[in-house]
Amino acid sequence: MVLASITFAAVHAGECIPRISDGWVRLPPVEMPMMAGFGRIENDCATAATIVGVRSGAFGDVSLHETTVVDGVSRMRALPRLDIAAGASATLQPGGLHLMLMQPVRPLAEGEAVPVEFLLEGGGVVSGSFEVRGPGG
Repeated sequence: MVLASITFAAVHAGECIPRISDGWVRLPPVEMPMMAGFGRIENDCATAATIVGVRSGAFGDVSLHETTVVDGVSRMRALPRLDIAAGASATLQPGGLHLMLMQPVRPLAEGEAVPVEFLLEGGGVVSGSFEVRGPGG
């Protein structure tokens, strides 16, 4: 398993920021203009962190989504923000919280790394490298 790499920008030296681990992107079984991304966002900081956006140069549009089951029907909705308490984490996984990666700028190949940036409230950025995996994950 490839772990996500971490960098940050627009954050003062020594300031605590969340980190991304186990990031991966699932290729669809047939070519489609959308993919999903998964992983873990860990906030080991003493204060809460809020993600207010997501971007990647590999896609025309990236957003956080959540899938829930209501009365036996699966529903997906965009999340404008994701609060992560101090010392807590958020897991991006199939059937739950995940990234919607729309309009890839080029075909992706299994095994390559895709950069993804999570925008923090207050101006910080947490960057991760997400491994591209086949349709079976």
